[in-house]
Amino acid sequence: MALRKIRKYGDEVLRKKSKKVDVFDERLHTLIEDMLETMREAEGVGLAAPQIGILKRVVVIDVGEGPIVLVNPEIIESEGEITQPEGCLSIPGVVGEVPRPTRVKVRAQDKWGKPYEIEGEDLLARAFCHEIDHLDGILFIDKATKFIEPDSEG
Repeated sequence: MALRKIRKYGDEVLRKKSKKVDVFDERLHTLIEDMLETMREAEGVGLAAPQIGILKRVVVIDVGEGPIVLVNPEIIESEGEITQPEGCLSIPGVVGEVPRPTRVKVRAQDKWGKPYEIEGEDLLARAFCHEIDHLDGILFIDKATKFIEPDSEG
């Protein structure tokens, strides 16, 4: 496993559409492990492959309930809406109010290529939406209704 460099806002890779994963091999497994390690080190709850410069449809998420790996994910159902603060490892220091569904269902594949579906509510639903957006070159700042000033007291 290795830490990967997280690409920052302004890097053109963050605005590109990722390609579908067709090969489920050791290289993919290494990428996933590296992404999990990088996400944990950066104290994030999610990381998409484009954030480390890899244009593949791979996402890792951990909102405190254990790691979730999504390969070729797509949102197939959503309901509700709530606007809450959101940030991004690729845009440090920026927080925006972003409307997202309160519940989503995602269809994806695991690291072996086996299809599955997973549902998430609240923070997990928000993480699914945020990270899947990354795969299409969409950043949370594109959807923010307003930006929040950083707390000056730290």
